[in-house]
Amino acid sequence: MLIIAVLAIMALMGVPLFVVIASGAMWGFYQAEIDLAVVSIEFYRIAEMPVLLAIPLFTFAGYVLSESKAPSRLVHLTQTLIGWMPGGLAVVSLAVCAFFTAFTGASGVTIVALGALLYPALREGGYAENYSLGLVTTSGSLGLLFAPSLPLILYGIVAQQLNVGPAVSIDQLFLAGIFPGLLMLIALGGWSCWINRQRRRPLSEFSWLKVAKALREAMWELPLPIVVLGGIYSGYFAVSEAAAVTACYVFIVEVLILREIPLRKLPEVMHRSMVLVGGILIILGVSMASTNVMIDSGMPERLFQFVQNTVSDRLTFLLLLNLFLLMLGAVLDIFSALVLVVPLILPVAVGYGIHPVHLGIIFLANMQIGYLTPPVGMNLFIASYRFNRPITQLYRATWPFLLILLFCVAVITYLPQLSMILL
Repeated sequence: MLIIAVLAIMALMGVPLFVVIASGAMWGFYQAEIDLAVVSIEFYRIAEMPVLLAIPLFTFAGYVLSESKAPSRLVHLTQTLIGWMPGGLAVVSLAVCAFFTAFTGASGVTIVALGALLYPALREGGYAENYSLGLVTTSGSLGLLFAPSLPLILYGIVAQQLNVGPAVSIDQLFLAGIFPGLLMLIALGGWSCWINRQRRRPLSEFSWLKVAKALREAMWELPLPIVVLGGIYSGYFAVSEAAAVTACYVFIVEVLILREIPLRKLPEVMHRSMVLVGGILIILGVSMASTNVMIDSGMPERLFQFVQNTVSDRLTFLLLLNLFLLMLGAVLDIFSALVLVVPLILPVAVGYGIHPVHLGIIFLANMQIGYLTPPVGMNLFIASYRFNRPITQLYRATWPFLLILLFCVAVITYLPQLSMILL
């Protein structure tokens, strides 16, 4: 208990998370009289995973896209397609933000990069200030269930290392996230259209000429989902190969052909994207060591025994799991939560008959809502800073969206077929 208290104090004092995790792992190995060099071996073990290459490559591609004019082109395209209907611009915002969050893996990046484009457009379109703030803040985390989302890849890596229950592959997780992600987009989009159905908005008129022009402008970005998903599921690419092709394609298009990112700016973009990747990989490496300590000590088995004695049925376990993950998502970033908590809850969930792929979708769906959960949801503070609005205003602005997403999480949790039907 003493070491747990010390680690908690270190975390509260602002000590970097990887230092806290590494300290706990090294203490556990020391107590078990195991050479501490095993921590470095864990780093080497994750370096041997071919799929790990996908993380820096997809991240780089996402950051390059967010720095180019691709967001404005995609907004223009979707607006010409559906901007004519009530709530059309809101649906545009949801779709474009989901696309970019899927590639960057970081919802805060989407809010910062697209907020300056979408928020003024929503206000100019006659949408209320709180509605516009809530929509942009909520949209920032919607793409975490779509390929090639970094959290999906990271969950797959952690689950594969644990080797508990049915086998998990990154391809399966990409497929499993499609319908749950669409459910959230459709629910929010449908609600936006409904509440705006009787309000007069300065809507754009549909025109095939405008659509054709917008398609020509966005013709370089439109093949990206085909490159990622089509390449993987046709068997032409492994996940890491699809990531390499995507990064190369984005670099050639945005830097060499369209020249929207000068070569002198490219090192800055690479630096910011790799800072995120470096943090993920360090935490992943020390967490793998920490996971081995927990497994060797029998902690997952003891936790399962405790939960089984306390919670009698599977449905109650899922309800408690959702509440726990929502609170976790409000106080911890998604990457840290994945490598810290999944090794503990995955064996317990498998004991209740929950498929690891379904658990992954439940986990990420809850965590993306955790970004919006008061009082400390990360996206609330990012949006407050980005739009220079009080945090209490963001609380009020996001609560209708939060309720809809909570309903979607309940459907995802208690209807596993939604996640598993394509597998």
